Amino acid sequence: MARPRVCILRAPGTNCDVETAYAFDSCGGSSERLHVAAILESPRRLLDFEVLCIPGGFSYGDDIGAGVIFSEKLKGELAPIVQEFLDGDRLILGICNGFQVLIRSGLLPGGAGAVGEDGRATTTLAWNDNGRFVDRWVRLAVVSDHNVFLRGLQDFEVPIAHAEGRLCLADESVLSTWKEHGQAALCYAPRNEADLPDDPLTASVPEPDNPNGSFANLAGLSDPTGRVLGLMPHPERFLFATQHPQWTRKNLQGHGAGRKIFENAISYFE
Repeated sequence: MARPRVCILRAPGTNCDVETAYAFDSCGGSSERLHVAAILESPRRLLDFEVLCIPGGFSYGDDIGAGVIFSEKLKGELAPIVQEFLDGDRLILGICNGFQVLIRSGLLPGGAGAVGEDGRATTTLAWNDNGRFVDRWVRLAVVSDHNVFLRGLQDFEVPIAHAEGRLCLADESVLSTWKEHGQAALCYAPRNEADLPDDPLTASVPEPDNPNGSFANLAGLSDPTGRVLGLMPHPERFLFATQHPQWTRKNLQGHGAGRKIFENAISYFE
């Protein structure tokens, strides 16, 4: 069987595309790093791929907001081909800046509650509560395994590196809709496994465990189909146990937990 093809879509300022491509390739995929200009020039080229991934970085320098300019490409000229891509039972992943792009393009949260009555998006990612760029390891709790990328995962550690990761909602009551449709996918949780709450969406998880003050501790969202995932943390930075800062103390061996997200994407097409 041919290896599933992965489009790593980058823009000026994207800086995590190489390691993200490696993550997919090491799990059996065949990735190609493409500048968004190449897809704008030939939009139907996107349909050559099974997975679209927008990696982390600072696309267009985040000059007018994180992911804003990149998102305009997806919801403007590329909107028809992106919709056709999704209609073909394909997958989309957005990591960090890629999550910001998916949020601002409307691909997430998608479905019910994505747009308010005034036509404006109901969800955004704002500056961290502490007003600073935060770079540390966090623990994530999987709230719903409805999403393809999260199958077989429960809670796991992974690094973060962002300044604009605080998920904000115009109407916080939409959370119940997200829970119903499996869209509230990932939450920040206490680093100590013994302190994991029964419901991470309602638990009090202060900084540093919730590193940005995100509403309901949310770290990642799914669309209603379970085929689009966006998350602020960087799973591509934890492919091997030796990447964990305490791998010797904890005697960690083999693969890192982040690898499972990429494995799930590739195995979806087997």
